[in-house]
Amino acid sequence: MTDITTLNLGEEVLALLAEAELERKETEQALRDSEQLYRSLFENMLNGFAYCRVLFEQGQAQDFIYLSVNNAFDTLTGLGQVVGKKVSEVIPGIREADPALFEIYARVALSGIPEYVEIYVQALQRWFSIAVYSPSFEHIVVVFDEISERKKAELELRIAATAFEAQEGIMVTDADTVIMRVNRAFTEITGYTAEDAVGKKPNMLKSGYNDAVFFSDMWQGIQRDGKWQGEIWNRRKTGETFPGWLTITAVAGDDGSITHYVGTLTDITQRKDAETEIRQLAFFDPLTGLPNRRLLLDRLHQALLVSARSQRQGALLFIDLDNFKSLNDNHGHDQGDLLLKQVAQRIVSCVREVDTVARMGGDEFVVMLENLSGRYQEAIVQAERVGGKILSTLNQPYSLGKCEHRSSTSIGVTLFDGQKFSIGELLKQADLAMYQAKMAGRNTLRLFNLEMLAASEARLHLEESLREGLRRDQFILYYQPQVDCDGLLTGAEALVRWQHPCHGLMPPGEFISLAEETGLILPLGNWVLETVCRQLADWSTQKMTDQLTLAVNVSARQFHCPDFVERVFAVLDKTGANPRRLRFELTESLLLDNVDESIAKMTELKTKGVTFALDDFGVGYSSLRYLQLLPLDQLKIDVSFVRDALTDTNDAAIIRTIVALGQTLGLGVIAEGVETKAQCDLLAKLGCHAFQGYLFGIPLPVEALWFGGQK
Repeated sequence: MTDITTLNLGEEVLALLAEAELERKETEQALRDSEQLYRSLFENMLNGFAYCRVLFEQGQAQDFIYLSVNNAFDTLTGLGQVVGKKVSEVIPGIREADPALFEIYARVALSGIPEYVEIYVQALQRWFSIAVYSPSFEHIVVVFDEISERKKAELELRIAATAFEAQEGIMVTDADTVIMRVNRAFTEITGYTAEDAVGKKPNMLKSGYNDAVFFSDMWQGIQRDGKWQGEIWNRRKTGETFPGWLTITAVAGDDGSITHYVGTLTDITQRKDAETEIRQLAFFDPLTGLPNRRLLLDRLHQALLVSARSQRQGALLFIDLDNFKSLNDNHGHDQGDLLLKQVAQRIVSCVREVDTVARMGGDEFVVMLENLSGRYQEAIVQAERVGGKILSTLNQPYSLGKCEHRSSTSIGVTLFDGQKFSIGELLKQADLAMYQAKMAGRNTLRLFNLEMLAASEARLHLEESLREGLRRDQFILYYQPQVDCDGLLTGAEALVRWQHPCHGLMPPGEFISLAEETGLILPLGNWVLETVCRQLADWSTQKMTDQLTLAVNVSARQFHCPDFVERVFAVLDKTGANPRRLRFELTESLLLDNVDESIAKMTELKTKGVTFALDDFGVGYSSLRYLQLLPLDQLKIDVSFVRDALTDTNDAAIIRTIVALGQTLGLGVIAEGVETKAQCDLLAKLGCHAFQGYLFGIPLPVEALWFGGQK
C-alpha cells in the first residue's frame, strides 16, 4: 500500500516538473519573441534612438557615452558606429559649439524630468526635434528626428508673410478672380480694407480710363505668358483716380491648371507727376507754352518716319518777326514778351490740331505741317496757303497794354518727303528761305528750291567720298577727357574724325548722319569699336591708365543689328580689352525703338562687364518708367542744358532734377559741354560731379591726352 502511494506521488512530481519545464520554455520563448520584437522595433523605427550615460564633473555634464543606438541614428546623423564612444570623440568641438544641448541632457539626467526641444545643432549644421528622458540616474534616452526641411519651410513661410506686408499693394484671388486676401499696403493705396475687398472682384478698382481692348490684351498676355505688367489707372474707394504699376502672376497647380492670381500694385502718382514736370521743363517754352526746339526736333524725327511710310509730303515754315529787337530796345522786354505770347496764339489759330507750332527761341517760330498731298506741287500750294494765312494774321495790330503795335513777319518754307534730308538740313533750308524773304523786303514768304538741289548733289558726292574714305582708312579717333570733381581723369569719350584728302579733318557732324542713312555706319562703327578696345588693352598694361574708361557712341543702326552683341564679344576676345572699362553711350530714341530688344542686348553685354550711359539725357520724352527697366549705369546731361544753365533757371532746374533722378535710381551722372569754370561750379552745386568739355580738354589724338590730373 505504501509503495503504491509513493509511486503515485513520484508520478505527480514528475508531471509537475514536466509542466514547470514546459512553462519555463514557453516563458523563455515569449521573452525571446518579445526581445526580438523590441529589437525589430528599435532597429526599424524612423526616429533616431540613443541610450547614453552622462559624464558629470562638479555637477556639470562634460561628456556622455553612447551605450546603444538604432539604425536610424546613423541615417539621421551620418556619424557611423558610435557605441562605446564619447560624443567628444565622435563630434569634436560639440561641447563648445552646442552648450545648450549639454545643459538639456544634464538637467534630465539629474532631475528625471523629460524635456522636448527643437534645436539647431551647430556641429552638425542641422535642425533636430529631440525628446529626452532618464530611465535611471545619470542615464538618458534620446529620441530625435531631423526637421531641417520643416524649419526651412517655416522660414520661407515667414519670409512670404513678411513680403506680403511689403510696401506694394498685394491681392490674391482664386481662379475666378474673386479676391481672397489683400495686405495693408493695398488698403493704404486703394482705401479698401480686407473686409471691403475679400469676396469681390478686382474690377471694383476700375477707373474707366482703360478700355475693353486694354483688358483683353492684358488677359491674353496672362494666359499666354503666365504674367503681365504695365501701367493702369485705378479708382480709390474715395472715387479718386490714380496711376498704378500693376503686375499680375498666375499660380498653377500640380496639374498645370490656374489656381490663383497674385497682383501687386504700386501707386506711381509721384513718379508721373515728376515725369510731367520734367517734360514740361524740358520740352515746352515757359513764355508761350508752345513746344520748344527739343520737342520740335523729336516730332520732326517722327514726322519724317511717317512721311517715308505714307509717301505724303510735309512742310516746315520758319517764322521770324521783323524788327523785333527794336521793340525790346525801345519798349522793354515785358512788351516784347507780351507780343510773343500773342504771336504764338495767332499762329496756333492758323493751323490744324495735328500740326506743330514751336518756339525756337527769341522771336523765331517754326510750324511743322504734316500729311500734305503726296504730289509735290500740290503740297507747295497747301504750305503756301497756310503761310499766307499766318502772314495775314500776324499783320493785324497787337494790343500791348495801352499801346497798339504793328509787326510784320518773314517766312521761309521747305518741304520734306521721307528722310531725304536730315533734320538739321531741313531746318537750315527753312532758315535760308526765311532770310531770302527778309532780303526780298520782309513781310513775305519764300520757298526753298534751288538750294535743295545743290544740297542733294553735295550729299551724293559726300557719300562717295565716305565710301572711299572707309576703303582707304582715312578715319582716326580723337579722345575728349572725362574728369571727376577733383579734375582727375577718369576716362575719355572716343570721337571719330575723317581725315579727308581735300577738306582736311572733318568732325562727325558732317558725315555721321549720312553714314547712318547709307548703312556705312556699320563698317565705320566696327572700326571704331575695335580701335577703342585695342586702346583699352594697351592702357591696361600701364598703372597710370589701367583704370580709365573709354566711352563709345553707338548708332541705332549698329545697335539693332542682330549680331551686335556677338560682334562686341568677338572684338573683346580678339583685343583682350577689359570689358569693364568699355562704356557704350546710347540715346533714348535708340533704346525705346524696341525696348525689349534693347534690354535683352544690354543685359547680355553687362554679363561681360560692359557698362552703359544714356546720352543726351533730357532731350527725349520717354516715360521715366523705362529707366527702371533699362540696365543703365550713367546718365549724360545734354550740352543744351549745360550751355544755358547759368542764365536759364529752367535748364538749371532740369539738371538738378536729372541728378536727383540718377541718385534715386543708383545711376552715375556726367555733364557734357562744360566750357567754363562757372558752369563747372554750378554743376557741382547742383550735385553733378563728373564732367566733360572744353574746360578740361578738346578732343585730341590719344598721344596728346593728359593723365593723372596734369596736362
